[in-house]
Amino acid sequence: MNEAYNALKERMAEIADLNHAAALIGWDQQVYMPEGAAQEHGNMLATLGKISHEKFTADETGKLLQELKAELPNLDADSEEYRVISVTAKDYDRATLVPADFIVEQAQVTAVAHQAWAEARAKSDFSIFQPHLEKVVELAQRYVTFFPPAEHPYDTLLDLFEPGMKTADVQTIFNQLRPQQVELIRAISERPQVEDSFMHLEYDEKGMWDFSVEVASAFGYDWQRGRQDNSAHPFTTSFSADDVRITTRWVSDLPYALLFGTMHETGHALYEQGVGSVWNRTALEGGASLGIHESQSRMWENLVGRSLPFWQHFYPKLQKRFPSQLGNVSVEQFYRGINKVEPSLIRVEADEATYNLHIMLRLELEIAMLEGKVAIRDLPALWNAKMEEYLGLTPPNDAKGVLQDVHWSGGMLGYFSTYALGNLISAQLWEKFKSVEPDIDEKMRSGDFSSLLSFMRIKIHQHGRKYEPQELVQRVTGSKIDPTAYLGYLTGKYNAIYGI
Repeated sequence: MNEAYNALKERMAEIADLNHAAALIGWDQQVYMPEGAAQEHGNMLATLGKISHEKFTADETGKLLQELKAELPNLDADSEEYRVISVTAKDYDRATLVPADFIVEQAQVTAVAHQAWAEARAKSDFSIFQPHLEKVVELAQRYVTFFPPAEHPYDTLLDLFEPGMKTADVQTIFNQLRPQQVELIRAISERPQVEDSFMHLEYDEKGMWDFSVEVASAFGYDWQRGRQDNSAHPFTTSFSADDVRITTRWVSDLPYALLFGTMHETGHALYEQGVGSVWNRTALEGGASLGIHESQSRMWENLVGRSLPFWQHFYPKLQKRFPSQLGNVSVEQFYRGINKVEPSLIRVEADEATYNLHIMLRLELEIAMLEGKVAIRDLPALWNAKMEEYLGLTPPNDAKGVLQDVHWSGGMLGYFSTYALGNLISAQLWEKFKSVEPDIDEKMRSGDFSSLLSFMRIKIHQHGRKYEPQELVQRVTGSKIDPTAYLGYLTGKYNAIYGI
């Protein structure tokens, strides 16, 4: 077995290198690429994707896996070898069903689609993006046909991002969440609104950037293995645990979006930097799922970054940077202001109480697009109608409506429910962490986040893709993904802020 296992690892290392090179081009595409280079980037991504796909799905890979799978009954199911073989085999079985020419076409279509989305968003004109999104959706529909029929066609896309989860599972969770979150929002709306005018004053971009770097450093982000840049939509990308990059964005009329965007992406980056070196250049590098990944970003952004103990430490430093804006604002006023609940147009700027409604809205539209029940040209009107239904708001233009997120341009249908799942998981993990570290509030007041990072490193980060998300959550918390802890967290926090 050793010879076959080493041959498999060597082969997967070369494939990982190709995928890392493609990711580097994708990072450049969103950060530094000249506007006219979209087609050339698409060609490079298509070529790398084709070579990687062909190498992975080659007969030689299949023969190695066939030989190694025969050894699985003799291995400890929790061992490195068992997990590398079983996870790689699952990926291989999926990949061999997808033709190489499809991989090429998808890379070319999404590279151009991303550029079209950026232009459409800048001009607030959905018609620029519409033909590209039509191609993206058609590709998703074709992708589903490569696989055996599932309970729902969306299951096939969801499994790419949240292994083991079904559309029905997500819909059941959302049906539990929706009425209780709507009730909380209704109760908040009947209370006097908190004051947050200080958040909308004019701030210096560099000052906010420098403060965000200070916070990311305190969280534990290793700048020797990472960097931060600007992009149209904040994201994190990883080429290994030793090269994990984040981006944020400056919105002049929403200056705190830069800070909380950095916190969010730092959470993702801490996860990637903490993946065990044993998984480097194997199929198990990276996070267990996007829901688990999102649990890390939402935890550091919200459960830490929007908590009172966090600001009791950091607020004097922020006041010192921005004395004219914050000199007369107490830390308690600041805490209430950054946690103001108010339905908003943009998901990434939404408060915790309304955030999941944005996800539910998009999930419904994605399923309808995949089923062919909506025409892409009608999306702006459908989006606006659902925003009115869910949040009582109508976007004034496409940029603040249907064009606000980058993910569809990258072909990432099946992705969005993971954002809400991440919220739920973050609260479950936080509840478990506080049970073993009850004085975490005091530690945050002194600027010490090391015990939290250590807990996540041991319980979550180091395992990479070793465990599927439901298994991992159950191993750490004792239960599968469940909304109870999150609803308790939201209710307790906002009842106190709004005096409900």
